[in-house]
Amino acid sequence: MDTLIAPYRHDSPKRRFRLAAIDPAALPLSCGDRERDRAMVVELADRLDTQQRLLYADRRFKLLVVLQGMDTSGKDGTLRGVFGATSPLGLRAVAWKAPTEDERAHDPWWRIHHAVPGSGELVVFNRSHYEDVLVPVVKGQLTPQQVAQRYRQINDFERMLHETDTVICKFMLHISKGEQRVRLQQRLDDPTKHWKFDTSDIETRKHWKRYQAAYEAAIAATGTPWAPWTIVPADSKTHRNLMIATLMERTLRGLRLRSPRNPTLAHLRIR
Repeated sequence: MDTLIAPYRHDSPKRRFRLAAIDPAALPLSCGDRERDRAMVVELADRLDTQQRLLYADRRFKLLVVLQGMDTSGKDGTLRGVFGATSPLGLRAVAWKAPTEDERAHDPWWRIHHAVPGSGELVVFNRSHYEDVLVPVVKGQLTPQQVAQRYRQINDFERMLHETDTVICKFMLHISKGEQRVRLQQRLDDPTKHWKFDTSDIETRKHWKRYQAAYEAAIAATGTPWAPWTIVPADSKTHRNLMIATLMERTLRGLRLRSPRNPTLAHLRIR
């Protein structure tokens, strides 16, 4: 692991984690020039496209990317900036909302399991199963025992995915309360962005400290060797994309993907 990224990685439930210790405005991978950073994101996105095509052809692995973060932290922006140039072949994005009545009739992970990647697929979760240990915790809907149980179930669920060849990359987009205020106001000031604004965002913002504490507890309990968390400083949209694109390209390259060869086709000629 790059020494610049290591402080932002949490992979041990036994190790204390403090979200407040990480500066949301940090730029650990920046070259100091925003335009050059943007150019690097474009280059990395192009490399990701190549690697993702190999992933689809190779079929030995599945790749699950989890994007979590407070409102306006940039989940949609990451999808566009990092994965927007990737071939739709084998790529799928899933945006999670509040569970439906049918989904609530099952265990919390039932709907999630239906959406995880198949062989050769890269699936990006815009929000995820972690909503079930964030929102209910902040609203006081779960007892401490129920929360601990859900943490254990998440770890077991992700371990099962890992043991069946799913590579899991979990990113917490860490934005400051001040930057969130700016972005929410921009949505209000721009009529073309009104569709992105929900009055519930204001209510959620009132419970900022509770959500930060819920994130800290969830990351501390579920950052594991098989499914580590990476905390991404997200006040800078460009650097957010740079950090995620760098880690995704590195992860895919590390799988040593290959395109299968069919020897029976070597001498075939089309007439």
